[in-house]
Amino acid sequence: MVAVPAGQVTLSDRRTERRWEVKLAPCLLAARPVTRELYDRVTGARPGGAAGDRFPVESVSWTDAVRFCNDLSRLEGLAPAYRVHPDGETAEWDAGADGYRLPTEAEWEHACRAGTTGPRYGPLDEIAWYRGTSEERIHEVGTKRPNPWGLYDMLGNVWEWCWDLYDPEVYGSYRVLRGGGWFDEQWSCRASVRRRSHPTFRVDDVGFRVARNQPTSV
Repeated sequence: MVAVPAGQVTLSDRRTERRWEVKLAPCLLAARPVTRELYDRVTGARPGGAAGDRFPVESVSWTDAVRFCNDLSRLEGLAPAYRVHPDGETAEWDAGADGYRLPTEAEWEHACRAGTTGPRYGPLDEIAWYRGTSEERIHEVGTKRPNPWGLYDMLGNVWEWCWDLYDPEVYGSYRVLRGGGWFDEQWSCRASVRRRSHPTFRVDDVGFRVARNQPTSV
């Protein structure tokens, strides 16, 4: 886990042309997306089609991701962050829990930018598996250059689930995806780009990474 410092980020939505500021407390964020090996070790399942332990897990829904966070928390003796509703589309977040959780989209973008101000934290071919470099297939995590805070694959390889609702007035329970994936053109692999999906959908270019509240002793 990488310690992400407190800060402030300006989020934007291209569809609505809306911009909004978010102030952030420090948090911990996994240096890499959750791998197939870790997902299997925690849940006993290996979703997705890619072979190999170090590939990012994919074809996991938002609901799968929040349940994984709870399972990993219990495995490590931490307090689960979520109570998942029976419908599988919604969950309640205990913001004071010390267990694993999904990052908010503001935390995700702040961590992706890592103090940089451009659309990307480096030359795209050096930092991301996207359509121009991926040969239209998924790749092992951590094989491209990390951002200045030591976070790998923040852009490209797989889109990543975030906690947030995308636009509940228009899209209901759809949740935010960030980061771009292995099949995307370069336009989608930018720190500010938002995508949405239903929380129960499983897609072959969508995975996630975990976050935690930062303990006061860190």
